Amino acid sequence: MQLDNITIFEKQSLAPYAYTQAGGVVDYLAIPQSLTELKKLLHWAKDEQLAVHVFGRLSNLVVRDGGVRGLSILLHELHSITTEGHNIVAETGADLILVAEVAMEHSLTGLEWGAGIPGSVGGAVFMNAGAYGGQTDMVVTSVTAVMPDGQLQTFPRDMLAFGYRQSLFQTNGGIIVSATFDLHPDDKQAIQQRMDVNNFKRADKQPLNYPSNGSVFKRPEGYFAGKLIMDSHLQGVRVGGVEVSKKHAGFMVNVANGTGNDYEDLIHYVQKTVQDKFGVLLETEVRIIGER
Repeated sequence: MQLDNITIFEKQSLAPYAYTQAGGVVDYLAIPQSLTELKKLLHWAKDEQLAVHVFGRLSNLVVRDGGVRGLSILLHELHSITTEGHNIVAETGADLILVAEVAMEHSLTGLEWGAGIPGSVGGAVFMNAGAYGGQTDMVVTSVTAVMPDGQLQTFPRDMLAFGYRQSLFQTNGGIIVSATFDLHPDDKQAIQQRMDVNNFKRADKQPLNYPSNGSVFKRPEGYFAGKLIMDSHLQGVRVGGVEVSKKHAGFMVNVANGTGNDYEDLIHYVQKTVQDKFGVLLETEVRIIGER
């Protein structure tokens, strides 16, 4: 169906859009090309009394096989990146990897840790993503979002309530539309070298040859999730088509047309096994949504 030249797909699977290549069918799916289109979609959903679910690159998400009711919006087409002096302003759907590359091209340091993270700017802010000693809250100075009343609001860093894999947007209902990164000048070759080192570490340790959500669990205090899973002899354990990676125990990979339910069931199995063996409850870093 069409809404002012915006295509709204009905009964659409999320699997082709997800990093895991798994996910159920949503009632309605739209991919806005601009902020104006996003606002129109939100207004339409409100008029139709539809729940709204907003996603970036679907890189930190498990969608159950029963899918999601209401309107699902993918923001990956809102991906502009601009530089303003030492600042980079990126729209919510911009790839964090690409933002890091733009920073490097402009001899700006601070985003080397994001050079290999497969997610969007909006997702990075929402989850306060981080790796290799860097984290979103270290470089983001402000975030602009569409609030539930339809108005744009810009939040400075001290209002963003960042924590370990947490941000204000997990509770305030705002839809992130852009973020400003405050970076610092440095030698371009030195920045590139640090990015290369991080990407080498990632390729050496992580199972990049299979679809996955990256790290599944948060780091429990005093432990490493991957080591707990490895010491529980869970590497290679499979539910349906999803397997605990033999290369990195903190990852679950889609090796044989796995489903969202496969991911969730394997997550619960790993959690129970680790808790029974070590008394540690692993909390998920990935979000699990939808109906069974």
